[in-house]
Amino acid sequence: MKRILTILAALAISFTAVADEGMWLLPLLKQLNGKDLKAAGCKLSPDEIYSINKTSLKDAIVHFGGGCTAEMISEKGLLVTNHHCGYSSIHALSSDEHNYLMDGYWAKNLKEEIPCPGLTVTFLVSMEDVTKAIEEATDKQAAEDTLEKAAQEANPGCRIQVTGFYNDNVHYLIVYRTYEDVRFVGAPPASMGKFGGETDNWMWPRHTCDFSMFRVYAGKDNLPAAYSEDNVPYKPAKSLKVSLKGVQEGDYAMVMGYPGRTQRYQTAEQLKQMIQINRIRIDARTVRQDLMWEAMCADPSVQLKYADTYAGSANGWKKWQGEELAFEALNIIGREEEKEASLKAWIEADPARKAKYGDPVAVLAKKVAGETEAKKAFTLLTEAPYSIELVQLAGGVSGLYGRALRGGQDSLAAFESAKAQMKEEYDNYVVELDRKEAVALLEFYRKNAKPEDYLWEGFAEADIPAYVEDLFGRSAFTSFEKLSAAPSFAALDDDPVVLLYKNIYEVIMKYVPAIYYNVDPSGKRASKNFAAALMEWQKGKAMYPDANSTMRLTYGHVLPYSPKDALKYEYFTTSAGLLEKEDPSNPEFILPAGIKDLLLAGDFGRWADKKDGKLHTCFLTNNDITGGNSGSPVLDAKGNLIGLAFDGNWESMSSDVMFEPDLQRCICVDIRYVLWLVEKYGKADNIIGEITYVK
Repeated sequence: MKRILTILAALAISFTAVADEGMWLLPLLKQLNGKDLKAAGCKLSPDEIYSINKTSLKDAIVHFGGGCTAEMISEKGLLVTNHHCGYSSIHALSSDEHNYLMDGYWAKNLKEEIPCPGLTVTFLVSMEDVTKAIEEATDKQAAEDTLEKAAQEANPGCRIQVTGFYNDNVHYLIVYRTYEDVRFVGAPPASMGKFGGETDNWMWPRHTCDFSMFRVYAGKDNLPAAYSEDNVPYKPAKSLKVSLKGVQEGDYAMVMGYPGRTQRYQTAEQLKQMIQINRIRIDARTVRQDLMWEAMCADPSVQLKYADTYAGSANGWKKWQGEELAFEALNIIGREEEKEASLKAWIEADPARKAKYGDPVAVLAKKVAGETEAKKAFTLLTEAPYSIELVQLAGGVSGLYGRALRGGQDSLAAFESAKAQMKEEYDNYVVELDRKEAVALLEFYRKNAKPEDYLWEGFAEADIPAYVEDLFGRSAFTSFEKLSAAPSFAALDDDPVVLLYKNIYEVIMKYVPAIYYNVDPSGKRASKNFAAALMEWQKGKAMYPDANSTMRLTYGHVLPYSPKDALKYEYFTTSAGLLEKEDPSNPEFILPAGIKDLLLAGDFGRWADKKDGKLHTCFLTNNDITGGNSGSPVLDAKGNLIGLAFDGNWESMSSDVMFEPDLQRCICVDIRYVLWLVEKYGKADNIIGEITYVK
């Protein structure tokens, strides 16, 4: 009990917060950030940002698809997020005949809005601190279950979740409400939504019009309902107004959203392990992505089929490279080791602290040493041989078949059900590309795997191209037609891909127990002690928990930065950069003809900047963000929408571990650029008309 009170006291203290750093918990804004928010320039009270008793800003923010953030921008359920957040849904709706991804789309009325099966948006209802109840309980899991059950009874139809913060030193009971009838409203062509492609990804200056729009539908009672033609546009408790004022250097800016994962409470040894694992991912994905890119550039049909797969793979691939470089340039490991040495000295200076915390860094170092080789082998397996699509298709059929059997279907019905569900997977499958990838990935695996992890006897000397040719030539999984012709699941037992799948799975299972099952609880205790010790040691300093896909607020200012000596980046870009970067021979820098004409004409209307008359495209803030913040609203001091967060900058790619105030920047698309494109190019006056504007 004493330790719980120590931790809560550390949180309750009036921190000296740094406005730009921190992904702050909303229920703690008043006690931790109230004064600093005002000093930074915010015109809203903490209650106007987050309240469970009255309407607040949090009611306009949603978790989009479980991986991004979006915000309500009209009283009719219209929301806006990043283009790359809507990418998978738009891709799923597209075909060679209706290529919404590459051509863009604009619904001119409600009837033209397209349902997106499987897409959801989730609203935060409330967060309640339940630390005391859980930490005092003998059986913590039973305590969580009891709290969740009571909350479920009080909030029917909602999702209830107890979530740990500060390495499980603090616990909140969170109530969410999820809507599953979400419809596609509009998006620019991918050449605008991803302008600059992977070349510009994580880079500044940027000119990407990274947005897409969807609408949330509900039952006539405004509550969640499965898709139905009878559903009506959702009426949000709060929707954002759009500011046409624009931004100036030094302006207050805040971001609300669902940041995914950060590692600011991990030790140096854990960080070293992370970098080693990511290097395996980088190398394996380079092999596959090079082949994908070549095929996509050669055939528009392949480009459509693999656009989503490539984008998802390449985003992490480039981030990890930047992170690796930033770790070296900014001496991240060395600085962490220095901090840990000081922490250890502080702990050992007091016998009571030593008894309470022990030596968490040493315990975690031992844990890392014992699991690193297993994690490296596991990553190599999943990024190389298991990334062969033919192997994944076999695994998909097997998994669906087993699930159907467990659901009570007989063998034949289960197999027919599994085959039917695989139809969509084959719609985006190009067997010749996969054949090339299989050769490259198996050769990559053989070059990097330990001999004891080879996939079959004789793998060391095998003629990989000949093996793959035979594999694809004899397998029933190379097309949906061949798979459909199989009479039973048992008939696939001798399929060469099934045999390869089983071999890969067998090697993977050598390492799964050490990583996921046989986990020494001392490591979890040490992680908790490490964070608790840091919180007590740094009492009086800004202490916010690692991101974990819960809603947070970060606040700061619009600012430029200098990445190196004698070089200064401005805080905004303009449409002139689109024309400067345009390259019709490069798929990443193509401007659609209609947009180029509009840019050359200079007709920016009310979307032009009042100060210089130009169309501002993107701008920078020093807000603290990470993956999951994509699509988050960037808000001015009064809570009006000024842009959408969509990226971080290359020079601070270590920011998930350490915040770099002089370098770290949040890259945002200017909302005026978004709406210029909607009105002038999309001709979607219906969308423009339902938004409320402030000047």
